[in-house]
Amino acid sequence: MHRAPRILPCLPGFSFDKNLGRTRFHKRQYFDKIHDGVYYLSEKADTSVYSRYSSIYPRGEMPEIPSWLEYDGQRLTFKAFFQETVQEKWKTAFHVRVVNISFFLEDGTIKIVEPSVDNSGLEQGILVRRQRIPISDQVKYRYYDILDLNIGKEPEIYGRVYKIVDCDKFTRHFLNRMGISVPDPIDIPKDPYSEVRKVEVFPKKPNRMVDTLGNFLKYDRQVLRFYGYWDDTESLHGIVHDLVLHYYLSDNTMEIKENVPPNAGQDSGPMFVKRMKIPKFYTGLQPIGAEDRFTILNVLGEDTRQGYYMVDSLNTGKISADYYKDNELSIGSVINVFGRKIVITNMDAFTKEYYRTKYGLDDFTPLTEPQKDDELYQTIERYIPPYNGFGSYEDSLGNCFTTMPKPPKADFVKFLYHDKQGFNSHVLRFRAKMISKIPANEDRQFIVRVFLMDDTISIFELGKRNSGFLRSLFQKRMPIMLPDQDIFTSKKPECYKPQDFYIGARINLNDFHFEITSADIYALRYMELHCDKFPKANKKLIMEKLRETLQPVYKEFIQTYVPKDTKDDNRILEYEKLKEALRRYMGDKITEHEIITIARYYSPHEKLEHKSREYVRQLLHTELHRFLWHDLDRLKEDLHHWDRDKTGFLPREFLYTVLRGCKIPIDVELLNSMLDHLHKAEDDKIDYNDLLQFMNAKIDPLPPAAPVNVKTALWWASEKEPDCGEGINWCEFVKDLNIKAEENATENDEDIET
Repeated sequence: MHRAPRILPCLPGFSFDKNLGRTRFHKRQYFDKIHDGVYYLSEKADTSVYSRYSSIYPRGEMPEIPSWLEYDGQRLTFKAFFQETVQEKWKTAFHVRVVNISFFLEDGTIKIVEPSVDNSGLEQGILVRRQRIPISDQVKYRYYDILDLNIGKEPEIYGRVYKIVDCDKFTRHFLNRMGISVPDPIDIPKDPYSEVRKVEVFPKKPNRMVDTLGNFLKYDRQVLRFYGYWDDTESLHGIVHDLVLHYYLSDNTMEIKENVPPNAGQDSGPMFVKRMKIPKFYTGLQPIGAEDRFTILNVLGEDTRQGYYMVDSLNTGKISADYYKDNELSIGSVINVFGRKIVITNMDAFTKEYYRTKYGLDDFTPLTEPQKDDELYQTIERYIPPYNGFGSYEDSLGNCFTTMPKPPKADFVKFLYHDKQGFNSHVLRFRAKMISKIPANEDRQFIVRVFLMDDTISIFELGKRNSGFLRSLFQKRMPIMLPDQDIFTSKKPECYKPQDFYIGARINLNDFHFEITSADIYALRYMELHCDKFPKANKKLIMEKLRETLQPVYKEFIQTYVPKDTKDDNRILEYEKLKEALRRYMGDKITEHEIITIARYYSPHEKLEHKSREYVRQLLHTELHRFLWHDLDRLKEDLHHWDRDKTGFLPREFLYTVLRGCKIPIDVELLNSMLDHLHKAEDDKIDYNDLLQFMNAKIDPLPPAAPVNVKTALWWASEKEPDCGEGINWCEFVKDLNIKAEENATENDEDIET
C-alpha cells in the first residue's frame, strides 16, 4: 500500500486511487504463437489470477513498475545435490553430484548448473537451461516459485530430486525480508567415488617431467659469466686455454667458450663445451636409455608379440647424477669438465652482484693465469708506407688498408657536439694582420675562422679600397699542418688546433705569417666558458702566474697603479693602465689575450656598443625605404599571434625566426644589431612592442643615413680594438691576487686607500 505524501497518516483507507484522472483503460496486447511461422495478436495473460499465492498489495494498488525492471539482474542462488545410481563401477553404488540452482526474480525462471570437476568423466555444465519449471501437480500455471525453494526442501525437476543444502548471502537476506525463514546449511554427504579416488595408487604412465617454469620466468635471460683457464701444458704441444663460462640460471645449464687468438693455428671453433648440464663426476658415456625419463618393465614373456611392457612407477635402477650448481662456482674454484680441470679466475659485474646479494660474498679478488716460460710475446706494429704527396693524408692512408679504398670517415660524435645550434655557431673568428717584409703586405687585414667541428681553418681577406688587394677568400676551409714537419713519413703530421689561436699569437699558415690582433665576442666568451681547453682564457692559471711574478714587487705595484678616482664607490682601473702595468712587470710572460681575459672578468660591465641605437635605427629606416617595405601591420599581427600568453615579450631566438620568416629586407648583421639595442626583461626576453616602435618610420622619423656597406658597417671586424670591458674593479682584483706583503706595505696601502 502506497503512503499519501506528508498529509494523510499511514492507515487503511488513507490511500489514493491510481485510476483518478485516467482516460485510457486499454489492455496490453502481445503476439502469441499458434505454431511455427504463425502468430496472432492476443491479450497478455494475467498470471496473478491463477497464482496460488495472494498478492502482498491490496487489490488495484500493485506498483506500476514491472518485475522485469524492478528485479532486473537479481537472482536467488541455492546449492543442492542429487544422487545418481551407478551400476557398473567397482566399490561405488551411486554418485553425489553437487549443483547450483539459480532462481531469476524478474521472470521466475530457473537454471541448474553443475560445476566442472577435473577428470570426473561426466558431462557437466548446464543441466537445465533457464526456463519456468512446472510443478508435477496437474494444475494449470503452477510453476516453482520462491516459496518452493529453501534449505531442506527437495524439489523434483523433470524426474530428478534435488536436495537444497545452502544458499548465498543475498538469497538469505531476500527471503528473510519477504518473511520466509531460512534454516541453517546442511552438510553434503561424501561421494563414494571421490573417496575411492583419494587412495594413492601407482600410475601406469607416471609423469617424469620436472617443472622448471618458475625458474624460467624468474631467471630468464640472466646469465652468470666466469673467466677461467685450462692448463694443458703437461701434454705435448699443450697451451693454456683461455675460457669463458656461461651459467644459465633459468635451467642450471652451462656452456664454455674459448678465446682463440688470431693466427693461433687452431682449427677448432670457439665453442669448448655446448650448453648442457655438466656432471661433477664423469666416468664415461652412459649406456643407451640411461638418461631416459621412463624405465620399461617386461611383465609377460620374452616374445615381442606376446609380451606386455609397462612403465616402472618405482623407477627401479635409476642412476642419479650430480650436476654443478651456482653455489659451487666462485673465484678460485676448480671444476672437472669431462676430465679437464678448469680454474675460475674472475667474473663480471653482474655475477659479483648476484653472489653479493644471494650468498653475502665480498671478496672478489681475481687470480692470474699461468704462462709458459718459453712463451714470448712481441707486439708487431703494422707497417704503413710513407705519404707520397698525392691527395690528402687520409686518402693515401686508405689505399694501404684495402684494395678498394673507401672515403675517410669523419669524427661524427665531434660533429654532433660542435655543429651549429641556433646562435651557437661553434666557429671562432679572429682578426689578423700579415707579417711580411714587403711593405704592401703589412697593412693587409684578414679574418681567420676556426671551425670546432673538424678543426678546419679558413682565411678571408678584408681588402681596403684602392689598396690593390681584392676583398675575397684568401685560404679555403681546410686543416692546416704545423710548420717545420716532415710530411713524407708514415706518421700523420700534426695540424693546428683551436688552442693555438689567441690574441697576440703569431702563426704560420701555409708559409704566410699572421699576427692575431682581436677576436669577436663569441670567441672570447666560448674560450672563457671552456677554459679547461683554452689555457689563455683560464682566469685561475693567469692569476697564479700574476701572483708568482708580482710577489716581490707587490708594494711598488700597489703604490704606482692604485686608481685615485672613484666611480660608484668603486675604484676602476682603466684597461690601458692595466695593460701597461702587466707589460711592465710580466714582460713576455703574459699575452694580450690573457690581459683581455683578466680585464673582462673584473670589468663591471662589458664594452658598450660601438654603434648607438639611433645610428642603427637610422640605417634600418634607410634600408626599409630603399626596399619599399610597408608591412609593419602584418608583422604586428604575426607577433601577437605567436605570443600566446599576451606578455609582450618573446625570446631572442624565436623573435629572430619570426623576422626572418616575414622576409624583412635587411641584412643579418643589421638585424642582430637591432635586436641588441631593444629593451629586455629580466629573463632576457625582448619587448616586441619596442621592436615595432623601433621599426616604425612614422614615429620620430630620422634623416636618411649616408651610403655605407651595411654588411661591414655593423660587423665586429670593423672594430679597431677587441672587447676589453670598461676597466677593472681594483678592489676585487687585489683581493683575488691574495698576496701577503710586508706589514709596512699593507699599512701604506691602507693609507693610500684612506
